[in-house]
Amino acid sequence: MAPGPRLDADCWFLSGPTAAGKTALALHLARRLDAEIVSVDSMAVYRGLDIGTAKPSATERAAVPHHLIDVVAPAEAFSVAHWLAAAAAAVDGIRARARRILFVGGTPLYLRALRDGLAALPPGDPALRAALEAEARCTGTHALHARLAAIDPAAAARIHPHDAKRIIRALEVAHTTGRPLSAAFAPAPHPVFDSHLLVVDLPRALLYDRIDRRVEAMFARGLIDETRAATALPGGIGSTARQAAGYAEALAVLTGSLSISDAIRRTQDRTRQLAKRQLTWLRSFKRAVWITA
Repeated sequence: MAPGPRLDADCWFLSGPTAAGKTALALHLARRLDAEIVSVDSMAVYRGLDIGTAKPSATERAAVPHHLIDVVAPAEAFSVAHWLAAAAAAVDGIRARARRILFVGGTPLYLRALRDGLAALPPGDPALRAALEAEARCTGTHALHARLAAIDPAAAARIHPHDAKRIIRALEVAHTTGRPLSAAFAPAPHPVFDSHLLVVDLPRALLYDRIDRRVEAMFARGLIDETRAATALPGGIGSTARQAAGYAEALAVLTGSLSISDAIRRTQDRTRQLAKRQLTWLRSFKRAVWITA
């Protein structure tokens, strides 16, 4: 298992779908708990990608210390193993200051790894990976995702059809071990995680309206300019960072392959799909306390 933070009674967890209002509630809860916030957001780690990731503002971060935000450049890959190690260091520092820890975010992969640890997986097969990457470039990721769904439905359900890196890794594991990637994970109940998890919920219609308004505001605030600036950095926007809804669409606008209005609609659709996946995973926690923001 990859090392991660030790979860104890001083740990609390606040999750929920995107655009549900976690940030405002997290600030209030952190003050009540005398806690510092550890971000559980796979896209908030990227410096310079602020608008599209809806990071807490500088004012909000000044009000309550936040960790694991603006950790790496957009070109860099940042895996769940990297996040676990960084989270462990952040938690050690918070405990040294005699404060509680409030994990906030809705990235299911990070939440799962936080609870269960990360299973040790076999080394990669460079030749197989290269062949799968070539296939993805030629035919797109949907065919590979369909192949994964046939051999490992559980893994396919939690991996986005556009996430070429994780689709290829799941196929690679299945091919080299003869077992599905999902079999490598053995989740077990965790008393602290189960009893200290709060989930922000909203009526579906209201949530989707908030998502639509947020996406419109992202583009109005300069998402395309932010994306243009990030592409000018060394290495540009890497394949991991561009998975955040909005950046692939903004890149398509910059290349002239998508209109702004179509980019907004596509980003709204992708964000609603993300919210559905987040809620589906969070509903598996029967002891979580569901609250309306």
